[in-house]
Amino acid sequence: MPKHATPLLDQLESGPWPSFVSDLKRQAQTKPECWDILGQLELSYKDRMTHWKHGGIVGVFGYGGGIVGRYSDVPKQFPGVEHFHTVRVNQPSGLYYTSENLRAICKLWEKYGSGMTNMHGSTGDMILLGTRTENLEPFFWDLTHDLKQDLGGSGSNLRTPSCCLGQSRCEWSCYDTQETCYKLTMRYQDEIHRPAFPYKFKFKFSGCPNDCVAAIARSDFALIGTWKDDIRIDQAAVKDYIDGKLASNAGAHSGRDWGKFDIKKEVIDLCPTGCMWMEGGKLKIDNAECNRCMHCINVMPRALRPGKEGGATVCIGAKAPILDGAQFATMVIPFIKMDAENEFQEAVDVIEAVWDWWMEVGKNRERVGETMQRVGLPTFLSVMNIEPLPQHVKEPRSNPYVFWKDEEVPGGFERDVREFRKRHAM
Repeated sequence: MPKHATPLLDQLESGPWPSFVSDLKRQAQTKPECWDILGQLELSYKDRMTHWKHGGIVGVFGYGGGIVGRYSDVPKQFPGVEHFHTVRVNQPSGLYYTSENLRAICKLWEKYGSGMTNMHGSTGDMILLGTRTENLEPFFWDLTHDLKQDLGGSGSNLRTPSCCLGQSRCEWSCYDTQETCYKLTMRYQDEIHRPAFPYKFKFKFSGCPNDCVAAIARSDFALIGTWKDDIRIDQAAVKDYIDGKLASNAGAHSGRDWGKFDIKKEVIDLCPTGCMWMEGGKLKIDNAECNRCMHCINVMPRALRPGKEGGATVCIGAKAPILDGAQFATMVIPFIKMDAENEFQEAVDVIEAVWDWWMEVGKNRERVGETMQRVGLPTFLSVMNIEPLPQHVKEPRSNPYVFWKDEEVPGGFERDVREFRKRHAM
């Protein structure tokens, strides 16, 4: 395949940072179709529009997801990308790969595809970029039979669950994110591979409120680790931080000397709920007011730790800005137990209740967060049999009208109406 003049793309190689353009040119030495990728992208930059047309329905037998169809709308000009499908491969929990596994996947993709990969997509999958329709089935056979790996999710289904490192390496993790991710991935194989929802649905599992997989911003169902009891305090370590014997923020100061550590300025005054203070040389915390932001723990990790009674907060409804703009997930249940011995049944019960309601009420291509927004949080909480909490309130009420249910009015609304009519009868 001929090389294409790419003056616009070549500018991306001129800066100080590594460029995907350079990577593609190098890959084109062994995979000539990469010249056509560059050529079509150059044309897109010139025309200021994409030249990928709608993918249509393409996949492997028995699966409704895992393959994202890509076809060029200028195939005669760039025959190497006439078909250029993306394959999503279900990643291991916590992204723990062996070098042997990575080499095997790359070798397989060199055989059946362009050799280009993306580590990782926003859902979490390993992304394999670019192959023809006729290569999908043989690739899928080798992936599943030789490497014992599966495709991830795409389309209106459960997308590939993803998680942080959890308790395998992180001391803050309040539950086993990897075990949760694995068990729920195995439990919901049918929901991952055969689209049945109004639109996509994403799980993400973060072990603590630092939320290293950005679950609260990117997933329809986020389980974010938290604790039910009090923050553990080592008062001797607190004194060592104040005296400068321990470096705050675990010593991560980007090489700059910020001066002597000031616990009032750097911790107490920055507490979002104002629940911390010093008294008699000791740090005090009103744990009932703590909202688990993790700031104090991050600043003084040797002195403060999450409580021992770990679990997770359920947040539902995050999404990217497609229809009504981006939104964070809404905190729905402050704390559930994450019991591996019981197959995480509390989480499963909430997940399936949400699905039952959403598949009944949700519109086509409407994320669950958008459905919640449309019907209102009070309606959603009522359907889920969840008692409203102050933490559910996003902002003060601006509507002056309050509508009560009959059972919420002492004596009943209908009785009051009858009395009113009797008093005002002509």
